Amino acid sequence: MSDARKDRPTSRRSFLAAAAGAGALATTGRAQAQGQKPDPLITEPQDWNRFLGPGVDAAPYGKPSRFEAGVVRRHVGWLTADTISSINFTPLHQLDGIVTPNGLCFERHHAGVPEIEPGKHRLMVHGLVEKPLVFTMDDLKRFPGRVNKLYFLECAANGGMEWRGAQLNGCQFTHGMIHNVWYTGVPLKTLLDEAGMRTNGKWLLAEGADASLMTRSIPIEKAMKDCLVVWAMNGEALRPEQGYPLRLVVPGWEGNMWIKWLRRLEIGDQPWQQREETSKYTDLLADGRSRRFTFVMDAKSVVTNPSPQAPLRQKGPNVLTGLAWSGRGAITRVDVSIDGGRNWRNARIDGPVLPMSLTRFYVDFDWQGEDMLIQSRAMDETGYVQPTKDELRKVRGVNSIYHNNGIQTWHVKPNGETENVEIL
Repeated sequence: MSDARKDRPTSRRSFLAAAAGAGALATTGRAQAQGQKPDPLITEPQDWNRFLGPGVDAAPYGKPSRFEAGVVRRHVGWLTADTISSINFTPLHQLDGIVTPNGLCFERHHAGVPEIEPGKHRLMVHGLVEKPLVFTMDDLKRFPGRVNKLYFLECAANGGMEWRGAQLNGCQFTHGMIHNVWYTGVPLKTLLDEAGMRTNGKWLLAEGADASLMTRSIPIEKAMKDCLVVWAMNGEALRPEQGYPLRLVVPGWEGNMWIKWLRRLEIGDQPWQQREETSKYTDLLADGRSRRFTFVMDAKSVVTNPSPQAPLRQKGPNVLTGLAWSGRGAITRVDVSIDGGRNWRNARIDGPVLPMSLTRFYVDFDWQGEDMLIQSRAMDETGYVQPTKDELRKVRGVNSIYHNNGIQTWHVKPNGETENVEIL
């Protein structure tokens, strides 16, 4: 760990040398010259070299290779009493880049997934407005000013099981209640302007069309600033589990506010004090008081590889990667430590860096079987620095469920196996 060579970025020359030494770059001729048997995958034709594959009509809707069958959302059975009101998790450790495929976006439901016929769906705008309105899906798609925005959606309970210590062994389960997609729709402001908000309108109530009638109060400043009413994600219609045919997007704020199957918007002069903002989605402190209306998802990050579900397989050159995000704006820097926070190095950020979107980071490193305590620490454009879990607990205690953005630690063992741990 103290050996500077082990924490030095891997050069192209050293990588090629290591790969050649392992035989990874050996041609058939070189292998024979070294007394090794030729690799039959190189010397002998394989089935895919000899036979035609399925035609273009074989799969009207594309699917991943069958060899990627393990890249799936997963749930934890004991977290909830019934799957009708439950959660499944995005496999962060099996993805790269920053856009989450539609079929892998985590789900959170309170009454299952309703099947809504879009031609029969309506969105009502009423309350403190000059002109109450009802929109069809066709009406909404005809509005000018359509936009495409890339945003993360994170459940406020993401990491909630970790307040009292390391619990779930895998970043899919500790951090997988998040996804990042391109949304297509219209600004919420466009619809509210059309209805003509009255001057005493200070809050908006959004309601969903599922059997739970999910409702949340949103300050009108946020509603008018950057919220969207959307019908598509990553270029295609919303998936049923993501709110088809219509949902609300509340950038940077807790996912419970992103009402799915959106059917009603009411303008009022105060918050409605619904279940999801009183008994739920409040933060119980050690002295018995609760923080309320803690909407913003603060800066956070996680190393996705290596991690418990993605252990190190080979010694030598390796690539560490992970994700960072902030509900306050764009990520400006990510630091990574391999010794439990004693020393930090700046990670390389790659790909688009957008406000309230996932940001991908990488560190190239050389591993020779030493123990490592891997951490990442995100900073955003407001100057906010991701805290440690101990720093959070000193302020918040351990009674909370929501808004745990503490630094995650993975212990990489000499055999490459990786475990969720905390440093005491």
